[in-house]
Amino acid sequence: MNPADTLMLEVHDLEVAVLTGVYSEETHLPQPLRISVTAELDVADHYAPETPLSASKSYMDLKHAASDGLPPGVHFTLIEAVADHIIDTILLQDRGVRRVTVRIVKLAIAEGGESIGITLTRGRRP
Repeated sequence: MNPADTLMLEVHDLEVAVLTGVYSEETHLPQPLRISVTAELDVADHYAPETPLSASKSYMDLKHAASDGLPPGVHFTLIEAVADHIIDTILLQDRGVRRVTVRIVKLAIAEGGESIGITLTRGRRP
């Protein structure tokens, strides 16, 4: 494997309702968030047509971590905490994941179609 080789698994633009927010009008109902997840994976030397899924990772794992994997009923004050939870879930699932980036856009506060939110990237800690 060439150290410059990278494999990025991506799931973008999931719309998920999450209990999050600081202000009183935000704290009692779930807010719609647009969540995108990118995971950098260990790279195989080669991917032949018959290469099994175990040589990579299922996209559904990323989708689950950013949707059904979020704990129901938990209020995340900051969307940064939502991103951290998603990242922790993915890193715990699979030692082959090197780094995870989560982008979250708060849909409810956009007034003119702009994207307002955060991007958090964390690598595997030793």
